Formats: sequence, C-alpha cells, structure tokens
Amino acid sequence: MAGTSNSSVKNKPASQPFKQAMGSTVRAIAGEPELEVVFSPDKPGMTSGRIRLPEPSRTMTKEEVAVTRGLGDSMALRFACHDPAVHSKHIPQGENARSIFNAVEQARVEALGAIRMPGAGDNIDAMLEDRYFKGNFSEVSTKDEAPLQDAIALLVRERLTGREIPQSAKRLVDLWKSFIEEKADHELNKLVTRMDDQVAFSKQMRDVLTSLDMADELGDDPEDDDESEENQQDQDDRSDNSGDMQEDQGEQEGAPEDMELSGEEQETGETEGVNSEMQDISEEDMSDQAEEPGEQDRRDHPFSNHPPADEYRVFTQAFDEIIAAEDLCDQEELDRLRGFLDKQLASLSGAVSRLANRLQRKLMAQQNRSWDFDLEEGIIDSARLHRVVIDPLQPLAFKWENDTEFRDTVVTLVIDNSGSMRGRPITVAATCADILARTLERCGVKVEILGFTTKAWKGGQSREAWLKEGKPATPGRLNDLRHIIYKSADAPWRRAKRNLGLMMREGLLKENIDGEALDWAHKRLLGRPERRRILMMISDGAPVDDCTLSVNPGNYLEKHLRNVIAEIENRSPVELIAIGIGHDVTRYYSRAVTIVDAEELAGAMTDQLADLFDEKSSQEYGKRHGRR
Repeated sequence: MAGTSNSSVKNKPASQPFKQAMGSTVRAIAGEPELEVVFSPDKPGMTSGRIRLPEPSRTMTKEEVAVTRGLGDSMALRFACHDPAVHSKHIPQGENARSIFNAVEQARVEALGAIRMPGAGDNIDAMLEDRYFKGNFSEVSTKDEAPLQDAIALLVRERLTGREIPQSAKRLVDLWKSFIEEKADHELNKLVTRMDDQVAFSKQMRDVLTSLDMADELGDDPEDDDESEENQQDQDDRSDNSGDMQEDQGEQEGAPEDMELSGEEQETGETEGVNSEMQDISEEDMSDQAEEPGEQDRRDHPFSNHPPADEYRVFTQAFDEIIAAEDLCDQEELDRLRGFLDKQLASLSGAVSRLANRLQRKLMAQQNRSWDFDLEEGIIDSARLHRVVIDPLQPLAFKWENDTEFRDTVVTLVIDNSGSMRGRPITVAATCADILARTLERCGVKVEILGFTTKAWKGGQSREAWLKEGKPATPGRLNDLRHIIYKSADAPWRRAKRNLGLMMREGLLKENIDGEALDWAHKRLLGRPERRRILMMISDGAPVDDCTLSVNPGNYLEKHLRNVIAEIENRSPVELIAIGIGHDVTRYYSRAVTIVDAEELAGAMTDQLADLFDEKSSQEYGKRHGRR
C-alpha cells in the first residue's frame, strides 16, 4: 500500500525538482545545452561551461526561490549576451575605471534579459534587493562607504529598463547621483540606444568614463589597436608577396618556410593569450558581478566601502599569541577564579539556567519526533486508515519523519575581553557561555568558546619594534594580539568549566581588535567537519586600540571589521550573529541584536540560537527585517 519504498522516498531530496527546473531554465536562457549547472554550499560563480548556484535550504521561502532564480538568470544572461573578447578589447587599464566598466556591462546583460523576459527581470530585482540588503547599504552615510561602480551600474540599469532602484540601494545611489549626472548625464543617456550592440556600448562607456575624469585610466584606444593590426596584416601580405617573387632564392635559403612557421607560432601564441584572458575575465567578472547577494567587487579602489586587500596592515605578528586558557595561569589559580565566578553568579545562574532549559526543551522536542502528514507515499498513517476504507483510491494516507535540523552543528561563541567589559558584563558573559555550552552539549551540539584582547595597553612589543625602526608612516596594527581558547569544540564541558574563571583575572582585559578576532574564529570554524556552523559575537563596543588609531586613520579598525563581516556574511557558509551590550552592532552585522544591560544577555543568546534552530522563527526574522 505504500506504493514507493521508504528508501526511495528518503533518498529523493525535496529540492530536487527545483534544481532540475533551474538547470533547464539556465541552459535555455544561456543557449548552451551542455552547460553544467551545479548547486553547492560554496559561493556562487561561473567559469567556462559551468555555473554554480547556492544549495537550496530544506524549506525554501518565496524570497529564497526568487533570489536563486535571479542569480541563475544573471549568469545565464552573461553567457548569452556577453562577448569576452569584445570586453577584453575595450576594458580600461586603471582599477577604478575597470570596476565601473565591469559593473555596467553586467547591468547591460541583465537589462537585456529584463526587457525580453519580465519574469527574469523580477528575479534579478529580488537578487539585487537581497544583495544590497545584506551589504547593509541602506545605512551608508558617506561616499567613502558607497561604491561608485554600484551607483553608476544601478543608474544605468534604471535608464535601460525603467525599473526602480532596489530599496536597499537607494541611499547608496543618492550619495553619488548628483555628481554622476552633473558629469556624465548626456553620455549616460546615449547608452540606451546602444545596449543591443556590445561594441558600441563599450565605446560609449569609455566616453562616460572620460566625462567622469577617468580618461587617464582608459589605456590605449581599441580603434588604434585595430589600425595597428591592419598595418601588421599589410606588412605580412607584402612580406608574403616578396617571398613569392623570390621563390627560387627563398627555397634555397628556407626563408618562406621559416616565415610561415613563425607566423603559425605567433598566431598560436596570440590565440592562447586571448583565450587565457577571456577565461580570466569570465571568472573575474562573474564571480564579482554575479555572486550571491552581497557579494560585490569592492577591491582596490577608493570609491568602495570594501578596503583594498593591502589597506589593512599588521606591522608585525611576531608578538601575537593564540593560547589556551589553562596556559595563562596555573590550575590552582583557575580553581580560585572559578570559585569567585560561581560566587558572583549565585543570583544570576538560576535565571540563565531556566532560559537554557527552555532552549533545550525546544531542541529535544525536535529531536524526539517530527512528522509530515497527508503524503502520497511514505509510511502508513494508522490515524488516517479510515480514509482508505471509505475511499480505496485515497492517496493522502501516508506520513514521513523529518530529519532533526540541529544535528551535526557546531556553535562558536566569541567574547570581547576588552577593558570596557570589566565587572558585571564579563561576569554575565562568562556565566551565559558556561551554561549555554552545557545545554547545547546535552543536545548533541558542539560548542567552542573563544576570547580576544591584547597583551598590553597602548601598544606592546609591536610598538617598541616600530619605534626602533624609526616610526614608519601608517604602520597598521601596532599592538600584540592575545586570542584565548577557553573551550575547544571537541573538549567536553566538564574539562573546560574552570577555564571560564580566567575572565575574572585582574589585568587580563585590555583592548579589542574585533576584525582580526572575528577572522580568526571564522577560520577555525571553516576547518570543522560539521555541516552547520554558527558564529556568535558578543561585544560591548566598536574595535579600539589607542596605539593603532593614533598613527592610522580614525576608522582604521572599524573599516577592517566591516570588511571581515561582509566577507563572512556574503561569501561564507558560516552563519554569523552578533549581540551588542550597550552598543549598537546592527550597523555592522545583518543579523544582530543590541541589549542595554548585561542582565539581558542570557535571553538574547538563547533567543538568537532558538531562532536559528527553528526554521519558522528564521523566516519570521527575515520578514521582520524586510528581507526579500
């Protein structure tokens, strides 16, 4: 009566029909029947003959479906409407102009699809809205935080398609709109009549860049290259004629054969060079311009809020340390500090434990039993057998047990160990981490607890080394990092319990360089074997290191933190959440909550984790924050 065996039901993912439909659609739009379309947890991208899309979640929302379709449509249109050879020929040499040229070309191919296929245009709209929402572009306040290439590409898209600028990107565009239109309004309007011809469009874009005072970044004129090639061809023809006229003499000396071989070698070399360049451009353009939401090329130019790769520097890492908590002091002192922590938390631990137990009950309830009913195949549902008696052809009399969502998961808690956390905040943070680790361990979820601070106030040995070298300008980070492992993910809670008392040690808490600490914790998570990885940051303020900020720009550490957050949120499989204690961290993190008092930390931590483990809660979170 089951119709299909249980194994076949279990082995067929619910997302398989969606994947098959996406693959067929992408190949049809691209006009490439052999195009390989794969789904992976890795970042989306494309290479020659292959498109990689994000792996669908078990229960896809309408918004997620639209975003994934938008990514697929965008990449397929790149295959269908973009000629890499033409792009390579006209692309500017300067980094600023090049990034604008790439972004506008992607806007052109997406505009062609949006005009010819309104459904694809709607999907691309959803993808762009999600991208700029996750990039937190609605919060930008200065041009330094707003990438110029994105603003120009969005304005061009608006003129080509008539579609509105994504809501989350309007602030970004408004910061640059008057500047762009004052400089190049007339030249931008000419793009509309040239959008179907990539050559004409590319030439007009070079005129746009000239109007934006970027003529010095354009490099050689492509038309000059054409003339040069024609002249070279004429010389080759004349050489061939001369060789024919002296055939007898040439045969004796072997000149024509040598010349012909040389020509073949030169042609082969040129072809390989062009193919290599086309491959590079294809990968670079699509990985940068058609990445998953939020993944934008913001590198190596001053117009973006993503610092160039070499902007954040570390003067020296020779004095940094990553150290286990038990190596910072002896076991006897750890026991004393843990006893002090327990004494401080006699009144707080009860409330935290109740919250943790509530989280545990929710997880254990999911673990014990969760079923889908009214299925056409699966296990016979005895409660619905009367349907079969009444109607033997009744198909909806089966059920199937769902997989537990939170199994095979690791959670990393990163706790700010800066001086401003001294007192009640660090005490509450230590207790919450302790009880939460114990709770999640009972449910089979591994937990890692990390802390970050510096070894000295206002610079340590790194600063001394800088002084000895004559104080070179803009040296970068000038303090000695101290990253502390309180509990590794594989260590049981009972063995690591005493380590958390170290946070009570006088003199431990100093300054905080959040960006490098977050990057360190993220890299540790990427090395874990678990399928689901969650990173929770707990901090009470923006990154501060007086020594570093005294010899670098005032927002030096903050910009680096934004860079790291964007990298994790937009390009990493790790799920990042943050809790700010008395400090608004929502302007940095897409998924964050700010609490006024440290006493609220336990509730915030358990609520955030419960939301992640509860799919319905996660969907409600996205709706509350306007995510599309």
